[in-house]
Amino acid sequence: MKKIILLECPTNLGLIKSPTIDEPGVKRLPDWMRFHHFHTLLAPKETHRLEAFPFAMHLDPITQVRNAEHIIQYAEQQSNSMVQHLHKDSFVLVLGGDCSVLIGSALALKKKGTFGLFFLDGHTDYTIPELSQTHGAAGMDLAIACGYGHEKLTNIQKLSPYLKEEHVYCVGNREYDDDYEKPILESNVHYYPLYKLRKETVLTVVHHFLSMVDQEELDGFFIHLDVDVLHDTIMPAVDCRQEDGLTYDELHEIVTTLVQHERCFGLEITILDPDLDPDGVYTKAFINNIMSCLQHINESEKSSY
Repeated sequence: MKKIILLECPTNLGLIKSPTIDEPGVKRLPDWMRFHHFHTLLAPKETHRLEAFPFAMHLDPITQVRNAEHIIQYAEQQSNSMVQHLHKDSFVLVLGGDCSVLIGSALALKKKGTFGLFFLDGHTDYTIPELSQTHGAAGMDLAIACGYGHEKLTNIQKLSPYLKEEHVYCVGNREYDDDYEKPILESNVHYYPLYKLRKETVLTVVHHFLSMVDQEELDGFFIHLDVDVLHDTIMPAVDCRQEDGLTYDELHEIVTTLVQHERCFGLEITILDPDLDPDGVYTKAFINNIMSCLQHINESEKSSY
């Protein structure tokens, strides 16, 4: 039976301020989830917290990524905390924070072996500073994890790439722009924007991923869940809203199937901003739905696909 380890990572260093908001509120996500009883429902065996650096907008002159130094330090601290819990008898749930927490998660995975990633996000997060309008790491996290970008970020502790492109499934993007999608289309990442996911069917894509995990004899895999992958009508409490998105039924099919596999080592949740959901309506619905998926963790079984 897997024990659940909860790691709170309340960082917002990968985002930028907006004309109306001086600091992204996503740093309050772990406390907001606790307030709405997520921790009680999850009942983790252990809970750890990694306090984040203060919010800033510093543009690193070497990498052209904002707050690069602190993001690197945080990733190292996060990976050190995670790596001791990454084994087949545990399920690590990372509660962000913004999507830059993927860098720390991926670094920890690399330290443990060769892992896959099922990346659920309304964006590809596969770009570099030269193509970024914000220079925020939360829009480049998958690229960094796969070794695409400045080596200061992609080669922490000389471990680049943290994830091999061919072991990553990027699922759910709905920012359909030729220039934006070009980097990931030119990579070896398995890319399923929302329209392609629905054309192939959700379970077909998930089964293809699990088949890859088995065929490549990976040590395991991890799930990234940016809540902006969800339909805007059910999850508008995000920093970059877009039309359409996954329904909760589709999310349930994906996450439940993944967490039941014996080589699923954990999941991270990012981007839900409490400041954009002051009454907790969307947060409570999300907790109810994600818990309906996570209750299947200890039903793990090895499958052949």
